[in-house]
Amino acid sequence: MRFTKMHGLGNDYVYVDAFVERVDDRPAVARFVSDRRFGIGADGLILICPSKTADFRMEMYNADGSRGEMCGNGIRCCAKYVHDRRGFRKPRLTAETDAGVKELDLVIEGGKVTAVRVNMGAPILERSKIPMLGPSGSENDRVVAEQLHVQDRVFPVTAVSMGNPHCVLFVEDPERFPVETVGRVIENLPMFPNRTNVEFVKVVSRTEVVQRTWERGSGETFACGTGACGVMVAGRLNGLLDAKATIHLKGGDLLVEWEGEGAPVYKTGPAVEVFRGEVDLPQF
Repeated sequence: MRFTKMHGLGNDYVYVDAFVERVDDRPAVARFVSDRRFGIGADGLILICPSKTADFRMEMYNADGSRGEMCGNGIRCCAKYVHDRRGFRKPRLTAETDAGVKELDLVIEGGKVTAVRVNMGAPILERSKIPMLGPSGSENDRVVAEQLHVQDRVFPVTAVSMGNPHCVLFVEDPERFPVETVGRVIENLPMFPNRTNVEFVKVVSRTEVVQRTWERGSGETFACGTGACGVMVAGRLNGLLDAKATIHLKGGDLLVEWEGEGAPVYKTGPAVEVFRGEVDLPQF
């Protein structure tokens, strides 16, 4: 199987050009290639596929083989690939995802894409659509600073979907916070029927935050694009952020913009190709 390794701020995936490559048992392939000791090493597998409704379709799998609806860093790298490698020489591309069709504005230097501004669409705020279970009759409620009991602690959490679910916690010091322990527990709470991604965030100012992310099915990653968008929305809903903010992640910075109610979220960040290669897949 031929592949390309790419990353957005260290959130790295193995990308396969499904215009020409056939990939059977995709969850098993995702688990194999993601293994950092016995495979290629990645946060997951992303297939770049033909689409009838957009320039291309992104199909994303987490490191544990589970299907992901959307990947904010991954979609930027897909745009770079189809522009640089497949000859889609347009300043704006469209991508079909399990979370709908997204518009991608390309930043091009020397004939290659270096960064992408993504229209991520309007956030989903209704509890039942995130999805997050709650008391009877609360399906249309927003989850803003809601008390969540985790082991022996209580955290105010804000939940939002950017096509995939996110649970945002504002904490004093993300670097010292037990992200793995708390993130793993929250990801698998029964109230999140599709599991959830978890963001741990410190607000530095109204235009700047620090974020660590526990990603559903992959563990802690260097960056999470949909998570950064979820953090912006949660910050605005809690009155903590202005309409444009820089999100500092372990792998670098994203610029995220959200005007508020009914408006789409915009996210701008880099896309980097690391290397290309071939791998012999085992019998699954």
